[in-house]
Amino acid sequence: MKKVIIVLLVAFIIIQFFPIDKTNPPPTPGMDFLRIKKTSPQIAKMITTSCYDCHSNESKYPWYSDIAPSSWLLKNHINEGRKHLNFSTFATYEPKIQVNKLEECIEMIEKEEMPLDSYYLGHQDAKLTTEQRQQLIKYFKKIKEETERAMVF
Repeated sequence: MKKVIIVLLVAFIIIQFFPIDKTNPPPTPGMDFLRIKKTSPQIAKMITTSCYDCHSNESKYPWYSDIAPSSWLLKNHINEGRKHLNFSTFATYEPKIQVNKLEECIEMIEKEEMPLDSYYLGHQDAKLTTEQRQQLIKYFKKIKEETERAMVF
């Protein structure tokens, strides 16, 4: 048993030498969802607090991002989040894709699948109340409808 603990401890120490890259891509204000959609400060705060760490180029890395293997899991979540939806580059999506992304936002919020429950562990301020969820759903539906109308012309 003692040898197993020593091996695990040595392995834990060794993996610390393989840190994640915490470099965020450069800011792109002209492509950012909140800016191009002229989002109100109240809604913008909800989105930045609950979504932007994983779904933008403005990720803030918490203290546990320095400790492997949790850092690897965190980086994977961020990479997957950005790949699926990146609010920082929202303007680069074709209007049809924007509509699709907004529909997904609505669905994820309605089903309470986003933000992830695991995200709340270190980010209690990201927890959305029922009222906040309804506000975000209403907002995303409004932006979706505006985008669809603009596609017609």
